[in-house]
Amino acid sequence: MNSLFGQVAIITGASSGIGRATARLFAEHGASVVLNARGAEALETVAREIRQTGGQAAVVPGDVTLAETHARLVEVAISDFGRLDIAINNAGTVGKISPLAGLDPETWHDVLDGNLTSAFLAARAQIPAMLTTGGGALVFVSSFVGTSVGLPGMAAYGAAKAGLMGLVKGITADYAATGIRANALLPGGTDTAMAGDQAQRDWAASLHALKRIAQPEEIAAAALFLAGPMGSFVAGSALYADGGNAAVK
Repeated sequence: MNSLFGQVAIITGASSGIGRATARLFAEHGASVVLNARGAEALETVAREIRQTGGQAAVVPGDVTLAETHARLVEVAISDFGRLDIAINNAGTVGKISPLAGLDPETWHDVLDGNLTSAFLAARAQIPAMLTTGGGALVFVSSFVGTSVGLPGMAAYGAAKAGLMGLVKGITADYAATGIRANALLPGGTDTAMAGDQAQRDWAASLHALKRIAQPEEIAAAALFLAGPMGSFVAGSALYADGGNAAVK
């Protein structure tokens, strides 16, 4: 349980769901974690849980659509823990569910900013810090929505999540030779607050070959593979952790 010993990871969207599970798992594997979400109180709860089990955690509340949030995350990673090795860019938003013609431009831009532009801003801040220590791993949490399927009312979300793969490939072309590995993680339906009520969860489960949705810890384990030494030759890829969803469409 020390595959990330001595490494420092930024995790956005860390106050709940996949981000919280990832923060706890990475800390268990020895990483010092810098946690971000908009809600400071919930973030402090996660950080306290990590510290109580012997881990190291710092908290940086903030909006991921703002460049200054990412600059601050990198600054804290270096000031508190000395370096930056890993970034799990997980924060995102579903936005308004509506057929495309019913979306106003403001909603479209909000969804793209919350899922895609935020990822660009994150990478733009994180990569220079990683280059100073010889490389690092960036993981962008995408979705099966927009990559293997389209879902009604989710065109903006799907477009934003699909765009992350273009970002991953661009980063790989620019920086893989310097030791920067960028990959996308594509979860299926997951048991988080975003999963909705029981009827919505049952419907999501029916889409998957495994006929269930994931637990956040299962998606965190896939993030650990991509970020850690077992994924050392994985770059520019998309890892489906989707219960066979893409395979049966």
